[in-house]
Amino acid sequence: MGKKLVAYFSASGTTKKTAQLIAKATGADLYEITPKVAYTEADLNWMDKKSRSSVEMNDKKFRPEVEDKDAHIAEYDEIILGFPIWWYVAPTIVNTFLEKYDFSGKKIVLFATSGGSGFGNTVKELQPSAPNAEFVEGKILNSKHEIEKFVGGLL
Repeated sequence: MGKKLVAYFSASGTTKKTAQLIAKATGADLYEITPKVAYTEADLNWMDKKSRSSVEMNDKKFRPEVEDKDAHIAEYDEIILGFPIWWYVAPTIVNTFLEKYDFSGKKIVLFATSGGSGFGNTVKELQPSAPNAEFVEGKILNSKHEIEKFVGGLL
């Protein structure tokens, strides 16, 4: 069994809590994908077409900057990657993270938190950012039971 990393982006704290539980249960290291400029509540207002998150998600080529801290991806065999679902996919900051490192030969298991939507085209939209990695669509994890079941499948 190889070394695991739980990497996550969390705008409001929900995904962070889930990532912490997964890391603790699996004995994985934890890495937060941190935006260079933090998201405010106004930035996350999906009903405002001019909000930062709406603008970013309307342009799939947009790559929000991340803080310059090394995730040491080469040390890991498996990356458990978590994020909230925005507009039926992962936020584009997740693409920024994937494009920053070489994930060749790595297994990337996805998990997400969501207020109602599923994974949609998430895998399809993330694969070009890490073309030589193996992506595994995980689960939407909104409850402790779902998290425990997901962790059981990882062990």
